[in-house]
Amino acid sequence: MMKNGKAPTPNPHLKDFWLKEARFRILYGGRDSSKSWDAATRAAWIAQKIPVRFLCTRMYQNKIEESVYTLIKKQIHRFGFTGYRILNNKIIHEGTGSEFLFYGLARNVDEIKSLEGVDIAWLEEAHAVTEDMWEILEPTIRKEHSEFWVVMNPQLRTDFAYQRFIENPPKGSIVRKINYDENPFLTDTSKATIERIKEEDFEAYEHIYLGFPKKDDDDAIIKRSWVEACIDAHLELDIDVSGEKVIGYDPADSGEDTNAISYKYGNLVEDTLQWHGKEDELFKSSQKVYAQAKKGYSVNYDSIGVGAGVGSNFKQLGDQIDYSPFNAGAKVVQPDKEYKYGVKNKDHFSNLKAQTWFNVADRMMATYNAIQKGEDIDKSEILSISSECSNLEALITELSTPKKDYDGKGRIKVESKKDLSKRGIKSPNLADSFVMCFSPIHKPRPLNTAIANI
Repeated sequence: MMKNGKAPTPNPHLKDFWLKEARFRILYGGRDSSKSWDAATRAAWIAQKIPVRFLCTRMYQNKIEESVYTLIKKQIHRFGFTGYRILNNKIIHEGTGSEFLFYGLARNVDEIKSLEGVDIAWLEEAHAVTEDMWEILEPTIRKEHSEFWVVMNPQLRTDFAYQRFIENPPKGSIVRKINYDENPFLTDTSKATIERIKEEDFEAYEHIYLGFPKKDDDDAIIKRSWVEACIDAHLELDIDVSGEKVIGYDPADSGEDTNAISYKYGNLVEDTLQWHGKEDELFKSSQKVYAQAKKGYSVNYDSIGVGAGVGSNFKQLGDQIDYSPFNAGAKVVQPDKEYKYGVKNKDHFSNLKAQTWFNVADRMMATYNAIQKGEDIDKSEILSISSECSNLEALITELSTPKKDYDGKGRIKVESKKDLSKRGIKSPNLADSFVMCFSPIHKPRPLNTAIANI
């Protein structure tokens, strides 16, 4: 944004970070690393030199004190910057005309969308930014030479912000990790606290102070570490792959939703495929799945909503494959069988979807325990995912995202797509197709005699 002139830098380790030209400046790490303080100093220095409009955001901001307003005000006073007028809800520089605007993203996205002339968008606590918000924010900040400053302490590896800004940063990004060990102003009290946590709980220390994201969400049905342990588990455990070949198919016909299929051979998920279907192209997508199934696979497909017509499409295409509808809201299979701890399936699971997801979760946990802890496992119960599987990272993230929920009777269910959307998470189509490969209701139906000629 500004290449010349000497700016005060509270943390000298970050000097090069601010001087390099970039559309996206992504600054992340653990607590006590001076990230936000340094950004506030840089912002206040720039604003007194040239006219610049700052949009300062965070997810929730019920009052101005919850924004970076306080940080900027303190740095203005600390470094003796002059010409500033600090108002109740904004900060302006009377000489350059620069201004700082402060918004909470959760309640002001539409208002932000209408803002014009923003030079720098500062996303504080950016770990909470969702995909839907980013799709609004990025095109809103469109002024020539405008920038994003993304400041965050990573939370979960599955968070959209971690995936977008750190794992796969946009083109034109400069990404810098900084932790407390590069903060020259760290107090002795903070140092003592960090050392105590390091000794008592090293994993917490890594997350809080070293900026490592948590792999596992305790509320998630499937932990990310379990999914990762399943990658090539059949090779790790020296298990020959054999058994039925099944395709799980989650259909879509238009919009942002995607069609997705997963291919399972015995206990191994070999591959995935996803594609967008234009409006009224369900039949075309059904043709695609049908052609794949004729290579020796049966199909379990989501029969609710748009998927209701898949079975009739397969019939129209010749009825030469084995297929089974999967109704996520259907009653559980073997309702009176004990699941765990003396509790029957019908009393533990709200519906078939929950039963299927938790069946997959149990197998992944068992596979994790076999690989990471050396526990004995019935080899028929392992679940393996090929490392050559397409969309592997997306699949891992989707499988480890839905959380546990409960119905009115206290039975467990899978977080709904509506609730996922409230968290800014799109429908996990790959994960749904994956899970359907392991549907407990799959029963090969008698095929017509024409199949013998395939």
